[in-house]
This record gives sequence, structure tokens and C-alpha cells, in this order.
Amino acid sequence: MSGRSFARTPVGCLEIISDGSALVGIRSCPEPFGDVSGDTLTAEAERQLAEYFSGDRRKFELPLRLCGTDFRLRVWKALAEIPYGGVVSYSGIAALAGSPKACRAAGNAVGKNPFLIVLPCHRVIASDGTVGGFSADIGIKKYLLEFEKKLL
Repeated sequence: MSGRSFARTPVGCLEIISDGSALVGIRSCPEPFGDVSGDTLTAEAERQLAEYFSGDRRKFELPLRLCGTDFRLRVWKALAEIPYGGVVSYSGIAALAGSPKACRAAGNAVGKNPFLIVLPCHRVIASDGTVGGFSADIGIKKYLLEFEKKLL
């Protein structure tokens, strides 16, 4: 049994999707749409996201179904290792994924992250410190970086 729910957060609406045994996606959406049939996994994701935005959670503990190339999987797993409030460059995430020369490919993989906030792609920035590129609105990325910095 799969589930789908929506969480209203300080960065807007997030669609949470499960296949019944793991989450398969968390993404930004303008507003809830279609059928909503949440399950225990989507409810748990909503709870943990609420804790994150209240400042009570720094690391997520959710079952995620990651589907992608070996390289993308390595990049997404590396995202989970970036500490709360920290940042890493695209070359840094490529190195963490075991391919230090694959900066552009790492950036592409970061942009395809299926789990907004939970796999913290917002913590990846350009090597010159600028905040650019994000799968959702760039304002969300800036908000999340400032939000985490404030709570440290």
C-alpha cells in the first residue's frame, strides 16, 4: 500500500510519497493536489519535518528508497553525511562520493536529489561560497542555510 501526503512548512508545501515500505520522494510543490492517502511512513516524515523546522531535529531517521545510477547513489549518500549547519562545495561532494574530478556530474546528481531537506542538498554550495543551483526555488535553499546557521 502506497501513501501520499503534504506537509505545510516554512518553505512551502512539500509532497511526501511512500511505496508502503519506504519513502520514494519528498519534493516542493506549490500546493496540495490530487488524492491524499497518507500512510505511517508519510506521517512519520511529516512529524520529523515538523521537528526539524521547530529546531528539535538535526538528522532524519526515515527509510528511503534511493533509485539511480551508482554515482548518484554515492552522491546522495554523501549528502546525508554533511553535518547540520555545515556546507560543502560541489567538488567536495564529488570527493566524498569517491570521484573528486566529477564536480559537474556531482552537481547534476545533487540537483536530482529525490528527498528535499531529508538529504540536505541545500548544504552544497559553489567553491567560491556563492549559493546557486537548487532543485526547488533558490529562496528555499537560502532560507534553509540561514535557518540552520541560526540554530547552531
